Amino acid sequence: MSTNTITTQKVNFKVFRFNADEDYLPYYEDYNMEVTSEEVVLDILNRIKWDHDGSFSYRRSCRHGICGACAIKVNGRSTLACKESMKDMVDLFGSELIIEPLSKKRAVKDMIIDKGDFWEKHDAIHPYLISDVHENPEHEHIVTPAEAEELNDADLCIQCGACHYACPVVEINEDFFGPAAFAKAYRFEADVRDDAHDERLQELHQEKQGLWDCVKCFECAEACPKDVNPIDKITKLHQMLFQEGVATSNVATRHAVGFKHSIAKNGVLDEGGMVLYSERAAVVKHIPLALKMFRKGKIVPPWGITKSENLDEIQKLVKSSSTAKF
Repeated sequence: MSTNTITTQKVNFKVFRFNADEDYLPYYEDYNMEVTSEEVVLDILNRIKWDHDGSFSYRRSCRHGICGACAIKVNGRSTLACKESMKDMVDLFGSELIIEPLSKKRAVKDMIIDKGDFWEKHDAIHPYLISDVHENPEHEHIVTPAEAEELNDADLCIQCGACHYACPVVEINEDFFGPAAFAKAYRFEADVRDDAHDERLQELHQEKQGLWDCVKCFECAEACPKDVNPIDKITKLHQMLFQEGVATSNVATRHAVGFKHSIAKNGVLDEGGMVLYSERAAVVKHIPLALKMFRKGKIVPPWGITKSENLDEIQKLVKSSSTAKF
């Protein structure tokens, strides 16, 4: 017999409202409600629509965390409304909760956004298997369990867009493919049956739209409700670019290689040296800022870098994990 007790608590919901056909600016409405510990956020959206305002709009479908339609933000945190327990939300944020769409600037009506850019980026990386399969093949294309394992978690993506709209680069660079597209690209780059390997990598290598604009903030990993971990796939794609000889010398790739050189030399990161390695002659544009940072102790000069006590072990790890040279 279950000993779980259903509890209730009064919560104030500050809800984003906007109708692109009628409103000049968005606004927020407050709804004070008694919520139970067995409810999820989607139940609250339903109650707002059914009990308070029938014009309130949002997407929902499966209620099982499969379709991704109900992805929204609660207090700035991307989530699936059907998956997130109200008890967990109150424990995390308290009794004042802000409900917003994944992207406020793309809002069409309340929680509903225009995901056109998401689908365009998704389509751009050719998210399907490209293979010249004979109409009457003589044998199967065998995929080993180990090869299949490389694909499994990437296949868990439900295309909800949570990681895409949590990405700060997507917000400032309209050409950037975004973490969801990269995760899907990895799924086919890692597929031994795919014949578009080189072409897809070339697309991913482009400076403004491709992998090198990722800032490694891990927001996509935090936002993903299915634990796809897009940043892990982005890292693996970076490795593919180097291993396949696609990566060329530019600021972004030199930044990655400079990071490796710094760690190999000192066992710790020399940030100033890494910028110099990455930017080369163009580093002069950073001198005014560098001087200000130096005066405030934010930059350690090369002669002030303290080498790691475990430098020998670190150097062995670096040597075994990378062959990139620029």
